[in-house]
Amino acid sequence: MNKKLVAVAVAGVLAAPLAAQAQTANVTLYGRLNLTAEVVNAEQADGTKGNYYQVSSNSSRLGVRGTESLGGGLNAIFQIESNVSADTGGGLLGTRETFVGLQGSWGTAKIGNFLAPLDDIHPIFGNVPTLTTSLLSTASVWAQGGLSKTSGGFDARLGNSVRYDSPNISGFTGSAQISQLDASTGQGGVTYGNVDTQRRHAYVLSMGGFYNNGPIQAGIAYEANNKVRGPNLNDYDFSVAGAYNFGVFRLGGIYERLQYDVPTGNVHRDYFGISGTFNLGPGQVYAYYAHAQDGSGSACDINEVGCTRALGAVGGVAKGDNTGANEWELSYTYPLSKRTLTYVGYHQIDNNSQAGYNFNINPIQGVPAAGFNAKGFVVGIVHFF
Repeated sequence: MNKKLVAVAVAGVLAAPLAAQAQTANVTLYGRLNLTAEVVNAEQADGTKGNYYQVSSNSSRLGVRGTESLGGGLNAIFQIESNVSADTGGGLLGTRETFVGLQGSWGTAKIGNFLAPLDDIHPIFGNVPTLTTSLLSTASVWAQGGLSKTSGGFDARLGNSVRYDSPNISGFTGSAQISQLDASTGQGGVTYGNVDTQRRHAYVLSMGGFYNNGPIQAGIAYEANNKVRGPNLNDYDFSVAGAYNFGVFRLGGIYERLQYDVPTGNVHRDYFGISGTFNLGPGQVYAYYAHAQDGSGSACDINEVGCTRALGAVGGVAKGDNTGANEWELSYTYPLSKRTLTYVGYHQIDNNSQAGYNFNINPIQGVPAAGFNAKGFVVGIVHFF
């Protein structure tokens, strides 16, 4: 009996430090469900129109995050965030912001799968009242968000990433991230032919500087996709955004230059947008207008005989006349409680005859590559937990 008592006492002494350490950890389970009912109209180049209806799950998620104090002002941080397909059921584990890292007075360093600094530009001008997602996402023409990385998109979550975020100094912060995409193994979603002999490697470099103090918010960011779409094909996105909050009204704006290498040279496009967020009762009205200019560069002109989209275009960006587009959005968000909100909105992209921009979230399927108009009406409800 005495031996048993001694063993219990020793076990308790040894477990005490572990229990004390466990008490310094802070772990939170969180998530949100964001579902919309949508009516989408796709007007094709020949004038044919058609409506279709769908229910969509928009960035719905379930996650766990935590911090552990390591002493001396240093913390270990982690997060595992999973996609939830609330419209059809199911989901994918760890496919959203998932990382482990360290945080201190010097800033934050993390490694894993997450969005890049370029994406931090989006909330400055974008559809924040509707959570910068759903068919209302304003990363449709900006950053060609509906395209994958290997197709030329820039609004993407990047695996195999290392990121550093600076501390906040009088409202100023800076961020840098690199993501290695190994073509020889297909790691990161990039695969090329004949990898055994050419052993090509692709990577994404993203960096940004931001200011957020009082009524002013601003950011500048640059992201380069090196050999991501293929060997010797390098692309970049340069964006500048700013906003001023007048109290009942917030004014935002965005300028972007996109450039892509193509087999016949390069093609680039400028994009300008302006947004307004109005407080209306307990809710918010959000309005947005943007214009994508015609593409230019050294690539072949998409209107020339013999120049195909494969030779002179990437996604919606093409060189030539009538390759631009206009974009409109209007929405109203109403909070039902601190955890539940509902919203209604309309989003329209008018492509010129040689443009092919599509919605970022829930893009229209089965439409021509160029010249169609995308229109969508959305009613949504969101619950946070």
